[in-house]
Amino acid sequence: MTHKLHNKSMAKSEIRQNRLTEEWVIFAPARSKRPHDFIKEKPDGAPLPEYDPDCPFCPGNEDKLSEIFFETKGKGKLPWLTRVIPNKYPALTPTGDAKRHVRGHQIAMPGYGHHEVVIETPVHNRPVAAMSLPEVSSVIETYHMRYRFLTSDRKDMVVIIFRNHGERAGTSVSHPHSQIIAVGATPRHIRYRQHIAEGHYDRWGTCLLCDVVASEVEAGTRVLFENDNFWAFIPYAAEVPFQVWIVPRKHQADFGDVSEEEKSDLAAMLLKVLAILHAKLKNPAYNYVIHSAGTLKSGEPHLHWYLDIRPRLITRAGFEIGSGIGINPSVPEKDAEFLRQSD
Repeated sequence: MTHKLHNKSMAKSEIRQNRLTEEWVIFAPARSKRPHDFIKEKPDGAPLPEYDPDCPFCPGNEDKLSEIFFETKGKGKLPWLTRVIPNKYPALTPTGDAKRHVRGHQIAMPGYGHHEVVIETPVHNRPVAAMSLPEVSSVIETYHMRYRFLTSDRKDMVVIIFRNHGERAGTSVSHPHSQIIAVGATPRHIRYRQHIAEGHYDRWGTCLLCDVVASEVEAGTRVLFENDNFWAFIPYAAEVPFQVWIVPRKHQADFGDVSEEEKSDLAAMLLKVLAILHAKLKNPAYNYVIHSAGTLKSGEPHLHWYLDIRPRLITRAGFEIGSGIGINPSVPEKDAEFLRQSD
C-alpha cells in the first residue's frame, strides 16, 4: 500500500510556547471558530431563585452545615457577605501529618491538608459577574485572610484558591462559592514552573512573568484592561479560547503579601473581566485559580503570583492527552479584540 502526504492547501497553523510552563500550544486556524461561535444559543436550565430552601449555603439553612470557620459582616439587607466552611466531602483532612511512608518500592503519605469552601454571597443566584464591587472585595478579602491563616502552618506547603463556575467546570452546587485546598506536599508541576522561573532569573536577572507582562504590554494586541495595580490580558500562548491572566504590576511572589489597595484593585479587575466574559459569551462555564508561591517560597525574587481564568468552551481530546500539547481553535488576538468591542 502506498502512503501519500496530504497536500491539500489549508490555513497555516502556528505553535506557540507558554514561557511559564514551556508547554506548547497549537493554534489551528483550519478548525477555528469565530469568537461569536463560542456564544451559547440557550442558557443552561431554568433561572435560579434568590433563595433555595434545599441549598445548604443559603441563609437560614445553617443546620445543614457542620461548622462556620469565618464570616464577614453583612451590609443592608444581606445578613453576611461571605462565609467559610469545611468541605462536606474533603479531598484532604487536617488530621495527622505529611510524613512519607515506604511500602516496598512504593511511597505514600497520609491525606493531610485542608479543604475549605468560601460561600461568596448569601444570594443563591448572584454569581461574581453580577455582584457589586463591595461584594467582590469581600470575596478577595476572605481569600486573603484564609490564605494567610493556612500558610502560617509550615505543614501546608501549597495553598490553592480556585473557583469552578458551571457544571462543565466541575461545580456540583449552584450557589456561588469558591474552594481553598492546602496540601502537605508541593506538586511536581508547580516545582517545575518554579524551576523554569528560577532558571530565567539566573540567566537574565529578571522575573520571567514581569518580562512576559512587559512583552504583552508592548504588543498591546492581547491586553484587555488595566488599573493602577493590575493588567488583564489573553496570553500569547493561551491554552483555551478566552483564557485571561490577571497579573499584578508590582513584582510579588506571594498572594499573601498584597496590600489593601491591591486587594481593592484586584476585586475591580476580577469583576470587570468576569462581567465581560459573562456578557459576551453568555455566562460560560469557567475555572479560575490563583497561582502563588508556596509557603517556603514567599520571598523568592523569581516568582510572581497571578490569577488565571479559563473558560470551558472546548474539550481536551485524544491528541492533547497523548502528546501533552493543547490545540486551541481560537486566536488570542481575535479573542481579545472581540472582548474589547462594545456591543
